Amino acid sequence: MVFQLSRRSMLAASGAVVAAGTTVAAAGPAVAAHADSTAPTPTQALRRLLYGNELFASGHGRHPHQSLEDVRRLAAGQHPFANILGCADSRVPPEVIFDQGLGDLFDNRVAGNVVDDLLLGSIEFGVEELGTPLIVVLGHERCGAITATINAIRTGAPVPGHIAAVVDALRPVVEPVLSQPGDPVENGVQANVRAQVRALVDRSHIIAERVHAGTLQVVGARYDLDTARVTLVR
Repeated sequence: MVFQLSRRSMLAASGAVVAAGTTVAAAGPAVAAHADSTAPTPTQALRRLLYGNELFASGHGRHPHQSLEDVRRLAAGQHPFANILGCADSRVPPEVIFDQGLGDLFDNRVAGNVVDDLLLGSIEFGVEELGTPLIVVLGHERCGAITATINAIRTGAPVPGHIAAVVDALRPVVEPVLSQPGDPVENGVQANVRAQVRALVDRSHIIAERVHAGTLQVVGARYDLDTARVTLVR
């Protein structure tokens, strides 16, 4: 069972996102106060991430939890509210684009945001040991790993070094969408996000059990390099 947002859920999760032509400061004290608290539910965690991204993308980032006081506070333990599976791309650091800080996010990053056994174990640790109520598979526009996979499929040229392992992992996801209309890289990015969301639930009983119980949600998302905005991928 993979979390899918209904229209009502989408509106609730993105309630902190400000309508076009208004400022983030107008979002209201209730939303701002919620964004400062640890989210106890998956929906609240998602709302907090979307709110943080809107702050960042509109130039109103707060840069929370980045002081020496936070360092000392977190030395005793961590309680991240979201588990991120993201790409290693230097332009997509989760704490920055979601306007979060130390101790807020449990990051797992690898080129192409692909789930393998080691990465799955790391994500399970965040769920089992740290109790994160939300997992976000975060792809991004013009992903280099997707582009390299498409080039390898089309040219048949050998891929150097261990980059081949990334391409081999992405090939089964990317190859079926190459015949679809539209931009092949964008199609591959979105297909990969959906595939990795499914893989997390299908391959992990730890994740699947919590999704079934309603204490964990797994969602896909895409980061736009041009606008800095995150949108959900269904």
